[in-house]
Amino acid sequence: MKRIFFSISLLLMLFCIGCSGNTQKELPRIAIAGIAIESSTFSPAVSNEEAFRARTGDEVFTYYPFFEADSGMIDRAVWLPTLRGHAMPGGIVTREAYESLVTKTLDMLKGTLPLDGLFFDIHGAMSVQGLDDPEGDFLTRIREVIGNDVLVSTSMDLHGSVSPRLAQNSDLITCYRLAPHEDAIESKKRAVTNLLNRLESGKGKPAYKAWIPVPILLPGEKTSTRIEPGKSLYAAIPGVLDGNNVIDAAIWMSYPWADEPRNHGVVMAYGDDKEAVAKAAEKLARHFWDVRKEFDFVAPTTYLGEALEKALASDKKPFIISDMGDNPTAGGAGDVTWTLHELFKHPALQKSGKSVIYASIPGAEFVKKAIEAGVGAEVEGTAGAEVDNRFAPPVQLKGIITAVKEDSTNNEVVVKSGNISVIVTEKRNAYHYEKQFTDLGLKPREADILVVKIGYLVPELYDMRADWLMALTPGGVDQDLLRLPYKRVPRPIFPLDPDMVDPDLSARFIPLSNDLNE
Repeated sequence: MKRIFFSISLLLMLFCIGCSGNTQKELPRIAIAGIAIESSTFSPAVSNEEAFRARTGDEVFTYYPFFEADSGMIDRAVWLPTLRGHAMPGGIVTREAYESLVTKTLDMLKGTLPLDGLFFDIHGAMSVQGLDDPEGDFLTRIREVIGNDVLVSTSMDLHGSVSPRLAQNSDLITCYRLAPHEDAIESKKRAVTNLLNRLESGKGKPAYKAWIPVPILLPGEKTSTRIEPGKSLYAAIPGVLDGNNVIDAAIWMSYPWADEPRNHGVVMAYGDDKEAVAKAAEKLARHFWDVRKEFDFVAPTTYLGEALEKALASDKKPFIISDMGDNPTAGGAGDVTWTLHELFKHPALQKSGKSVIYASIPGAEFVKKAIEAGVGAEVEGTAGAEVDNRFAPPVQLKGIITAVKEDSTNNEVVVKSGNISVIVTEKRNAYHYEKQFTDLGLKPREADILVVKIGYLVPELYDMRADWLMALTPGGVDQDLLRLPYKRVPRPIFPLDPDMVDPDLSARFIPLSNDLNE
């Protein structure tokens, strides 16, 4: 009898263990993919595949510190990274480069199937030769591989553009809330967290997505969240969120240096309550439109001549001047020499004796010559204007080489001509950190005038400045938008059409990605 009882107990225990194993949920399978760049169509530069420095497989995790082993997030899914490429802003992407990167991604995604989710990490301002809305095209082609039932969470830069096609193929979508983008990692983590929460809860795709085009197209230097009205506009986003009713909302400023139909402001909200989603999106869109005339440059702005006069009259150092029109981190070619020509021919600047650092100008041949000659040698040669010579020819540099930094990716030298020290690079480069200067023997905090190819200052330069002016200089990312030959952006649009009537800012509901099956 005891033996029979034991046997029955053993069978019951095994049955319960089996039941427990069957009821335990499997971890969701989530792929990671994306290519990101900000591309100016007003620049003659082009971006090739090499610019994207694509990472594949586990290398992709290096982009995301929130996937560290002790974060807890890595244990919530089976992560399947494919290809993630991020290029420094530049010119339009060649069609060949785009097709190569997309094809590689699609091929890798086929090997991850079946999927429950996709973290789609993009910028949103990529322009491609002969193709409108590349991010929308990319995600549409991804859907053809992974299917329309997979939950897609898209993360973007607030200077990206959201077409209806991108909005429909994305189930969850968000963007940064700070400019400069100090919340970039936080925003990407939010996109992943929202994706995990919807998968783990079984709620899946939000029932409603509201999309509102806002006919505003302004540069980031006028819409920084450091100052009003951008500060309060983006700070209003958390206040419209409401659990699953309104899961997230976002405001895209778009990108003013691409002349394409999708380039305009957009507000989106999504969640499970239709009325709440519409109300949230409309509130943010109305706020955006109502403050459009209050946006202004984040720092005093003038043309270069006046900027130099003020810098010369100042006793504060460093006095930073942003050479904005050719800012490589906004899409400029980075080799426009116009400002450098102006510095060298400015008589008062030459006579003042004030120390000037200029960062930077590319000139591969000059760098090669300087490295061969060595520190202390006098070198003469030209630099710049190999890509964008519309505003000035290559600049003739003659001076003493004060520093040489050889690097496998980008050699740098410093040539001092009179009181002006010019950083010359093998390839175009952006100078955002003090260490980049000190590694070249330069002391930017002690310089009287520091001229940098940039728009609004990144945090380290911002904290370094004693005074600051943004100069309206020419280039592929000219901040004087009225000088740009727009032909394809939707009109009317502010500020190109300042007296336009108020637009319709009512919520437009975007079909769910499931509807693509129909």
